[in-house]
Amino acid sequence: MEEQIYLERRKKSELALSNVYNLPAMSATMLEVSKLLDDPTTNTASLSKIIGKDQGLSTKILSIANSPLYGLTRKVSTIDFAILIIGYQDIKNIVVALTMVDSFRNKSDQYFDQNSFWMHSMLCGTACKRVAEDLGFRIGSEAFVAGLLHDLGIPVMHKFFKNEFEEIVKEFSEIESNILDVERKHLGLDHQEIGNFLTNKWSLPEHLSTAILNHHKPSEAPEKDVLTALVHLVDFMTQKLEVGGYSLDKGIEFDEGVLEILGIASMEELDAFIESYRELFTNELNSDLFS
Repeated sequence: MEEQIYLERRKKSELALSNVYNLPAMSATMLEVSKLLDDPTTNTASLSKIIGKDQGLSTKILSIANSPLYGLTRKVSTIDFAILIIGYQDIKNIVVALTMVDSFRNKSDQYFDQNSFWMHSMLCGTACKRVAEDLGFRIGSEAFVAGLLHDLGIPVMHKFFKNEFEEIVKEFSEIESNILDVERKHLGLDHQEIGNFLTNKWSLPEHLSTAILNHHKPSEAPEKDVLTALVHLVDFMTQKLEVGGYSLDKGIEFDEGVLEILGIASMEELDAFIESYRELFTNELNSDLFS
């Protein structure tokens, strides 16, 4: 009987999500940027002109480029220079990721703090890029996008499953439990599955969908996936350091399978590695990215 209720809730939620796909409109800027970047004759000036039309987007790109964790060694003061130093493809990925996050922005209430969620998402994005590079993985742009979007399912729940989301937050705050179990109890789906559902609908790369779907338990992914492991590690780091964490990640369990995937020898080595980022994480939250 309980299994039947779960399946019915899952089916109902998936049907609702199918309709969500048509609701958020991708910005005109993102569409123009994508079109330009698909054209081999595109130059920096034309791309900069399009991005410059959206002041909010321009400000975010410059803030990301100059953030302590993003790791650029030179001050970036113009979009032209940002495009040159970051690169066309990485700029496109940043624009797509920021647009997706904006698509599901909603007003804060007692159950969902938009600012706290934004800070956690952006910190995870920039930190994933930095940690990937520090560990020798050349997937900086992909790591940024995966880190930024890993919890996309949470604002989607808040916006489109408001009653269920309120029940989820209440139950999670009252008893010590796994957030994924609580979400599945009320929706038949968890926020990983919702994020994965949407990235598939939007035809985003499979490796990004995989990272979102398995970021709480990377060892359960079909293959040992570095991107998924990085997102899990950084998510855990925010809780471990108590810097930029998100409330629904409270009590997150570290998947020790990540150690082998990322080439970290032991939990002792991991603890030292995490602690080495404390100042960087703190400086990041105090940077222009969050002002």
